[in-house]
Amino acid sequence: MGNSSGCPVNDMQTVEMHLWYKKFMMECPSGQLTLHEFKQFFGLRGLEPDANAYIEEMFYTFDMNKDGYMDFMEYVAALSLIMRGKMEHKLRWYFKLYDVDGNGCIDREELFNIIKVGRTSRKQTHCTVCKAMHAIQVVSGNEEVQELSVEDFTNRVFDRIDVNGD
Repeated sequence: MGNSSGCPVNDMQTVEMHLWYKKFMMECPSGQLTLHEFKQFFGLRGLEPDANAYIEEMFYTFDMNKDGYMDFMEYVAALSLIMRGKMEHKLRWYFKLYDVDGNGCIDREELFNIIKVGRTSRKQTHCTVCKAMHAIQVVSGNEEVQELSVEDFTNRVFDRIDVNGD
């Protein structure tokens, strides 16, 4: 009476979910991850103030019910978005994260902070901003991009993408 064809995808998801739950509960026995634990969990300690602000914003973005904690379901939603989410969903989430003032636009100051955080976070292997900066360097065929100051790099990128000058 069972599913004779089996479903390895669902089996894998179940095993993976169990591993995530086990890790989550080992690191956070209360079942509620605080901001401090979040930083420890992902090895995000000792960051500069700007980088720290973005990590805090990331945490509060994942804290969907705004209770100051991430429970296991919020944790799974975060991991799922980051690891498996569709590109459009990831872009929407990143935009929401980086649009600090919530006005629907990434202004020059917000872009500056993104790039500044990216430059200070290069040691992390999954530095999305670093990858984006490298992609801009490759696309523009400009090797000296790495040598530009954060402000100069921000101005160069912003001047190229702000087509309507707003």
